[in-house]
Amino acid sequence: MFKLFGFIIVMVIGLFGSMYFLQQKAKSTPNTDTSQVSTEKVVEMVDGKQIIQIKAKAGYFPMKVTAQAGVPTTLRVTTKGTFDCSAGVRIPSMNISESLPSTGMTDIDLGTPKSGKLAGTCSMGMYPFEIDFQG
Repeated sequence: MFKLFGFIIVMVIGLFGSMYFLQQKAKSTPNTDTSQVSTEKVVEMVDGKQIIQIKAKAGYFPMKVTAQAGVPTTLRVTTKGTFDCSAGVRIPSMNISESLPSTGMTDIDLGTPKSGKLAGTCSMGMYPFEIDFQG
């Protein structure tokens, strides 16, 4: 009986130890997943309007964007097989809450932002993103 109990304890400690080790390794290893890397511009001007492009799937990419203040701005969110909570965008300071399609592109009008940081999250508040408007 005691051998079985001891075996179970050793297995549980080994399992949690392995999970901890893998989690620490994942934190210290740079992301080399090129499927998240984009060569397109994140912020571009089109007809006097600023378009900020981010991708939503298991978070928002890029998480931090710098853009110009005082310019009419659209946040363009692209999804591709997104079925997690990042398919819901919230920007509390602007009272914006937008549901995104699982695949597609959604434009969100941000008006003409003043200088400062604009924070957004997914529908559950797990995945943040930030736009730093500089003027």
